[in-house]
Amino acid sequence: MRLVPIILTAAAVALPALAAPASVTADLKGPAGEDLGRATITEGARGVVLRVDVKGLTPGWHGLHFHEKGDCSTADFKSAGGHVHDATDVVHGFLAAGHNDAGDLPNLHAGADGTAMVEVFTPFVSLAAGGDKPGLLDADGSALVIHARADDYASQPIGGAGDRVACAVIGKP
Repeated sequence: MRLVPIILTAAAVALPALAAPASVTADLKGPAGEDLGRATITEGARGVVLRVDVKGLTPGWHGLHFHEKGDCSTADFKSAGGHVHDATDVVHGFLAAGHNDAGDLPNLHAGADGTAMVEVFTPFVSLAAGGDKPGLLDADGSALVIHARADDYASQPIGGAGDRVACAVIGKP
């Protein structure tokens, strides 16, 4: 039996076009409105990929969370509300029994110069509203908040992460 190579060209084979993933970019601001960096959130098949590039932080570990409202209008960023969640009784912390806080994210580390870059995946949220997980682009939007201290992943309600030092509006009406 003789094998005959077949060469296919793009013109000969119609391949389905791959859709670009949905993505949003948000500017991180400090308490006085200063520009601290940028966050990009990209929808994946089972969650979102978050990429953060930030400056102006104190060196060390910082808690990082998705918050329920697209509002960073107050200097303490409490206008962003609590963490994104879809449960009535929220249990914060990856290490806590019964964890169900969809806004939880891994900590980020700022170097001696106050800059940090991190890229993480979370299966707990989606960009679009109306699915089986909380949507960051729901009716009142959401925010990404960086805290002054590390999240210990167990203490209630926010893992001991302390004050909110940076905020980015991900989406708002």
